[in-house]
Amino acid sequence: MGLKGFAEGGIASIVAGCSTHPLDLIKVRMQLQGEKIHAPAPQPIHNLRPAFASVGTTTLHVPTAQPAPPIRLGGPISVGARILQTEGVAALFSGVSATVLRQTLYSTTRMGLYDVLKHEWTDPETAHMPLAKKIVAGLIAGGVGAAVGNPADVAMVRMQADGRLPAAQRRNYKSVIDAIARMARQEGVASLWRGSALTVNRAMIVTASQLASYDQFKEIILERHLMSDGLVTHVTASFAAGFVAAVASNPVDVIKTRVMTMKVEAGRAAPYSGALDCAMKTVRAEGPMALYKGFIPTVSRQGPFTVVLFVTLEQVRKILEDF
Repeated sequence: MGLKGFAEGGIASIVAGCSTHPLDLIKVRMQLQGEKIHAPAPQPIHNLRPAFASVGTTTLHVPTAQPAPPIRLGGPISVGARILQTEGVAALFSGVSATVLRQTLYSTTRMGLYDVLKHEWTDPETAHMPLAKKIVAGLIAGGVGAAVGNPADVAMVRMQADGRLPAAQRRNYKSVIDAIARMARQEGVASLWRGSALTVNRAMIVTASQLASYDQFKEIILERHLMSDGLVTHVTASFAAGFVAAVASNPVDVIKTRVMTMKVEAGRAAPYSGALDCAMKTVRAEGPMALYKGFIPTVSRQGPFTVVLFVTLEQVRKILEDF
């Protein structure tokens, strides 16, 4: 039973992750909209006035830097359309190799571990598992899975966000392997676990809310005979679980995205010293609702992702039930 649960969860997660990747990319871009990171002050230019104050009767002026163009904010449709116009269709799948690796590491671990805990903690007499135990199982499974998959998560977020930067500032990772190798070489191995505390916290919240609520919604539907155990029940329970997961995880997800994508230059202080600093600066500069930036694409992505995840999982379980 043990290894089969990991295989079933991994297959379903990879299918769900790849099929909803463009929505996840749009969510990341929206979470970074309006981010206010102060650039370092320009170096002062000394002694220019005496030498260049005048030449004959013509005064020479040192040109001043032009202000940066305003950041264009928008909803998921306008953000998606802008990506298509400026970067092309392929940009919607930027970082998809990292998604595959992330789902292989993170989701396979969390889905398999949750399945193990569910079988261990289910009452054999009633064949039920209390909601509290489902939540605890989700918290444990999500935390362990996130710790395993964090390097792929950092690479995925960076690759998804790269296209929003000016061409000269883009990292231009060729693949998830290239991203991980360059991060380790240029920024140290520790950079692969940048934001890991946030990743673990988010994964615990998502897994507990997503898996526990799916099982709970499904049980309620079947126990009250609202529907039979079939595709419609799976879709209904999984979409409700996706909404719960989106509401619970979005604030942590915004902070995680910003911490993972920040540029840390040698000799300069990092834009954020940690998750709390990022949260405070975000709220101070953009207001409390900034923590729910990208919520619509998060729901739009979590809904289909969770539906595809659990519908695929139920089908894979049927296929592998004799193994």
